[in-house]
Amino acid sequence: MITSNHNPRLQQVRALLARRQEREESRLFVVEGVRLVEEALASGWRTAGIFYSAELSPRGQALVRQFAERGDETLEVEPRLMQSLTDTSTSQGLLGIFQIQSLPFSPPIHFVVIADAIRDPGNLGTLLRSAAAAGAQLVFLAPGTVDPFSPKVVRSAMGAHFRLPIESRSWDQINQFTVEHHLTPFLAESGGGTPCWQANLTAPLALVIGGEAEGPSPEARLFSVNPVTIPMPGKSESLNAAVAASILLFEIVRQRSS
Repeated sequence: MITSNHNPRLQQVRALLARRQEREESRLFVVEGVRLVEEALASGWRTAGIFYSAELSPRGQALVRQFAERGDETLEVEPRLMQSLTDTSTSQGLLGIFQIQSLPFSPPIHFVVIADAIRDPGNLGTLLRSAAAAGAQLVFLAPGTVDPFSPKVVRSAMGAHFRLPIESRSWDQINQFTVEHHLTPFLAESGGGTPCWQANLTAPLALVIGGEAEGPSPEARLFSVNPVTIPMPGKSESLNAAVAASILLFEIVRQRSS
């Protein structure tokens, strides 16, 4: 059992939770909680260590046994130390270090989402969750977007990381990809675009969702000449980025299913 606050493995967890550079250089990130660790195991993601405490639920204990049977390292941590590791107010008694993977995507490509300088972790996580639920094939993260493997993004995405290809790319790379795959770029606008109910969203497309405060970046506006807007009879100026994304994503689903 790990009982020292200075244990190197605990220090590794803290560094991965706290610093984007640490995650990017090591290609590792932390997954907290029974449900998300369960999702990672079911998706076959490789782990660099599973940490648990004696306060873990029976469901969590069964999960730890599965990792051990698979040959993964499992480490028991004193409960007070486990609580000090968590990024949430109350620890579930389970977390894992997992390797960052690039998930494959298969042509033909027809449904891509582009997160444009979304800086709020909760918004990005919710966008990823909605994109996975709507059946998006790929999410590009344009420059200025928050680290998709930060703890709050991972928690808000509720397992989307394990099912949805997520790639950080420059605007030049994104543009080249959309041209190669004949995707029509659409840009979510708070006003001035075609109402989403009237836009034709059935053809292969790439949907750009801009940041919360500034809206679409200049690069996003150059990338797309097809602005779409969500009609708002209540006269609100704009919607939360993740809420707007969810509405547009499922309008795409609606149009394609009908």
